Amino acid sequence: MKIDIVTDTFVPDVNGVAMTLGRLTDGLKKRGHTVHVIHTGITAKTGETCVTAVSLPGYKEIRVGLPKPFELRTRWLKSRPDAIYVATESPLGKSALKAANALSIPVASGFHTNFHQYMAQYGMGGFQPLALAYLKHFHQRADCTLTPSKDMVELLCREGFQNVHLLGRGVDTELFSPHKRCETLRSQWGASTESPVAVMVGRVAPEKNFDLAMKTFEQMRQAVPDVQCVVIGDGPLRLKLAVKYPWAHFVGVQSGEELAKHYASSDVLIFPSETETFGNVLLEAMASGLATVSYDYAASALHVINEENGLKTTKGEELTFINHALQALSLTSDDDLRKSARNTAETLGWDHVVDSFANRLIEMKNRNKIKDMTIPKKTKRKKLSCRTVFLSDIHLGTLDSKADEVVNFLKHIKCNKLVLNGDIIDGWALKRGSRWTSRHSRFIRKVIKMTEQDETEVIYLRGNHDEILERFLPLSFGKIRLTKEHIHTTAKDQRYLVVHGDGFDSVSTNHKWLASLGAVGYDFLLSVNRFYNHYRAWCGKEYFSLSKHVKAKVKSAVSFVDRYEELLQELARHRKCDGIICGHIHTPEDKKVGDIHYLNSGDWVESLTAIIEHNDGTMELINYANFMENLEPQQNPENSL
Repeated sequence: MKIDIVTDTFVPDVNGVAMTLGRLTDGLKKRGHTVHVIHTGITAKTGETCVTAVSLPGYKEIRVGLPKPFELRTRWLKSRPDAIYVATESPLGKSALKAANALSIPVASGFHTNFHQYMAQYGMGGFQPLALAYLKHFHQRADCTLTPSKDMVELLCREGFQNVHLLGRGVDTELFSPHKRCETLRSQWGASTESPVAVMVGRVAPEKNFDLAMKTFEQMRQAVPDVQCVVIGDGPLRLKLAVKYPWAHFVGVQSGEELAKHYASSDVLIFPSETETFGNVLLEAMASGLATVSYDYAASALHVINEENGLKTTKGEELTFINHALQALSLTSDDDLRKSARNTAETLGWDHVVDSFANRLIEMKNRNKIKDMTIPKKTKRKKLSCRTVFLSDIHLGTLDSKADEVVNFLKHIKCNKLVLNGDIIDGWALKRGSRWTSRHSRFIRKVIKMTEQDETEVIYLRGNHDEILERFLPLSFGKIRLTKEHIHTTAKDQRYLVVHGDGFDSVSTNHKWLASLGAVGYDFLLSVNRFYNHYRAWCGKEYFSLSKHVKAKVKSAVSFVDRYEELLQELARHRKCDGIICGHIHTPEDKKVGDIHYLNSGDWVESLTAIIEHNDGTMELINYANFMENLEPQQNPENSL
């Protein structure tokens, strides 16, 4: 298999995620798989690519990868992997998921770190629900999520995560061994041959529960005065703790043989963290023959049997934890508990973990292959044939214009006439500095293509946002005609007056400065709405329109809409028409009042609605989502089994 791994941390970084990925990568390569790692390191070896990253403020050890959607997409288009593993939930990881989804490449995500639980440790507990919502939204983009302990599988499933699977951890018992005990190193800590050494290993950070760690060390020193206390690792708390506890030995980050020597030269590992997804240090300490003191979850729940191969207690029971640490001081290197810890570690090699990981990716690849065989890569749908389509208020040139959706809608329509009923291009927004993008141009190209390929007649009625067209009216070129209003006759010989409708809005007509101010306010409301609905999406909630909610709640807005509809119905009656078709107020409607049929085509900013005249002359107000869902797929026997 060809596998790409995307991660913010990789060897030689010293942390559980980097170590695990290093073991998985080496194991996969030994099994004949081709592995490429995309990471945030400073240098890249063969089979690796470095990407841009920034360090977390106040926590320089953690580098966060910046998004690379175009680079990743280009890479995978050129050299498509069979499967992708996204190990970290950063902007880099999110862009990798998005690119993999767009290219239909099977992708697994890794849940290695309880970032949402860290919030309370940094005084931001109020943001914990938001962080969890982001993580859920992130992992929902993957085909499956892999996490290292049964506790985490159960927790994530309870929180609503889908397709969560266990991917355990192993330990290198050749590297981590009691035989690497070094009396010279112990003497540097002030420990004699008989003096016990207690060690804490990990990031020197609040989430590792250093308050309890140092409290435990102090109790151990009171019970056994010649005990030496060692902290291996680095982090934002190191300097502060080193000053406060001068008797503790802060030896910094250790790796490889040096780390193995430090473990083996100690006697007790205290592991008070309550936020681990696994806890690799526990297995490393057991392999080194230490007595371990931990809480009963994650790696401890999986591999520690209390008072047989380690000491553990229920999470949060600090007094019992400290008592276990005091008990561990009396366990010498030849004690049965410490020997049993080593024996347990010898059964936990990396081979079965790598095999499990490889099998999961192979399963994803095969499932994706079957899906490709049974479903066309590009599902074709039949085009709806109709007489006329009415669109209004697309507002090209604004950030909130749903230009992609309206182009996709037109791709599935074949009509004789297309009526663009005003505010198609938002000149007001462009004048304020809004950007015209390629997706806006795509709509113009699609309309022109319809006139060429389907010989569709296009009627463009000016609105108030594209009122600059007024000076050119009437104007015709090819099959496109620009005008102020239009009388449409249906297949049933019914007459409909088609106007944008801004002439019946006194604010737009008589107080343009106020209308312009209102447009700015509406844009602001849409901006707020955008961010608000990103949050709702993270929480798994449906889209909510603030502007529609405001219109529904504000009495004057409701009265305005009612009066607007009445005036246009009176105009249709005066012009001897059976109905009227308008836009402008972004409120789609299809109703009959007396003898007049009132139709409002809505907009392509929020409503995403249009009016269609079917071949029999029937008029229908349709919604984009429902329209696409109800389109009949085009049958292709060659693509079925």
